[in-house]
Amino acid sequence: KQWYQRRVAITAGGPLVYPAGFVYVFTGLYYITNQGANIKLAQYLFGVLYLVFYGLIVLILKKTEAVPPFALLFFTFASYRVHSIFALRLFNDPVAMLFLYLAIYFFIQKKWFIGCAIFSFAVSIKMNIMLFSPGLLFILMVEEGFIQTCIYISLCGTIQLLLGLPFLLENPYGYIKMSFDLGRQFFFKWTVNYRFLPENVFLSRYFHICLLAVHIGLLIAVFMLRWRKLTKPLDAKSILLILFSSNFIGIACARSLHYQFYIWYYHTLPALFFSTKLPVPLVMLMLGCIELCWNTYPSTVLSSSVLQICHLIGAVALLLPPRTEKRKKYRLRLCVDTTA
Repeated sequence: KQWYQRRVAITAGGPLVYPAGFVYVFTGLYYITNQGANIKLAQYLFGVLYLVFYGLIVLILKKTEAVPPFALLFFTFASYRVHSIFALRLFNDPVAMLFLYLAIYFFIQKKWFIGCAIFSFAVSIKMNIMLFSPGLLFILMVEEGFIQTCIYISLCGTIQLLLGLPFLLENPYGYIKMSFDLGRQFFFKWTVNYRFLPENVFLSRYFHICLLAVHIGLLIAVFMLRWRKLTKPLDAKSILLILFSSNFIGIACARSLHYQFYIWYYHTLPALFFSTKLPVPLVMLMLGCIELCWNTYPSTVLSSSVLQICHLIGAVALLLPPRTEKRKKYRLRLCVDTTA
């Protein structure tokens, strides 16, 4: 089939705007569900995906001891929006994040090759995974050095090339332009984080450039003030927090956030906020406010303002020295003792 036929056939709502991994995953889902007719089966499959996703998150947090045990209750019961993203909306965001967390599971064990391969596949499902890449680049440089880091970057690029090959052979410009479009314009009516702005400001390229500059500035600041001061070699918790903070900064500086994007950082917030010197009551208040803002539909001036204030507090806290208690890690006692 021609390139245009391919992308329109996959998405009835218009041209395909995701990389090739998305096409493979959702084409498989399309055929499993009788060409998309069996929606209930698709929901069951996403329900299983949700359980696997949640189990993987718990496993990562258990290994890194990054949050107090009660934070797991927040994950499980707090977010109607996250439940909806999985069970009702069937977005590609949770699929991409599942593979991202699988990659992180290998990263915290310092299995870089398989972790980078899975990371690249996650990027091929949705490009938001690239928000973790500044942190990953720093980790690889510290742990493996320049030459080995270049090899891992080449691995990621090769996987993208192989996955996109059928499309690249047809229309390389069209595939790259549509799937990795950094300049894509978002609709003001769907924004969760900038409802308080006039629409002309929201759509302004100057505003977008300012956000990009802030994004880069915050990454430089967190590198100078936090990442480079970490003890080498990096332990599992440090690796986790570097990746999570890299992603959080990107989300805080995003040009627009839509409701399904909540899954991009929902499960990372407790680990990030509890790693800072923010008082526990303030952390719980911020988590509650963020949850409330994401569950406000449509977004309002108030909900967007509160969300961005929480992002600002979180970003500033991540730049300051971390907690210095004697007991920095939280033990999550599940089915077995963590010391076993």
